[in-house]
Amino acid sequence: MCTLALIGTALSVGGALVEGQQSKQMANYQAKAYEQQAQADAQSAAFEQNQERHKQDLLLSQARAQAGASGVGIAGSPTEVLAANARQGQLDLDAIQYGSKLRQNSLTTQAAISRFSGKQAATASIFKAGSNLVSGLSGLYDPTKAVTFGRGAFPPPPGGFSTGGLY
Repeated sequence: MCTLALIGTALSVGGALVEGQQSKQMANYQAKAYEQQAQADAQSAAFEQNQERHKQDLLLSQARAQAGASGVGIAGSPTEVLAANARQGQLDLDAIQYGSKLRQNSLTTQAAISRFSGKQAATASIFKAGSNLVSGLSGLYDPTKAVTFGRGAFPPPPGGFSTGGLY
């Protein structure tokens, strides 16, 4: 019976440790997924910025062509309009970059949290395994079968007969 209890305790301890390692591994996979999302977002933002830059270049070219076709020189008021449009275009590009950085930071933070929770799960599994080991081993102790000191090796005879003293 003692052997079965030891085997059960060993399985319980091993199971707790394996569970913790699997949780840690899953958290690491989740962290990698978050990091890949952050990288994909950066690539998407770069593409979006290039598209926006191309669109702005086309609009600027059209505005210059219209100003030139109207016979007005590119000086004074048309130049100021073109410069204002260029500034606004740069603000739009910066907004795209800023939004992407926010999303990337969020995903990177989620990855760090996932890794941390995986480490916590692995640590918790060690404590759970230790607890299972202690409770399993303590279940093996039977106080009725334990050796006690300070008493005779044989139980007292029925009827209270004692060999030791006169009372």
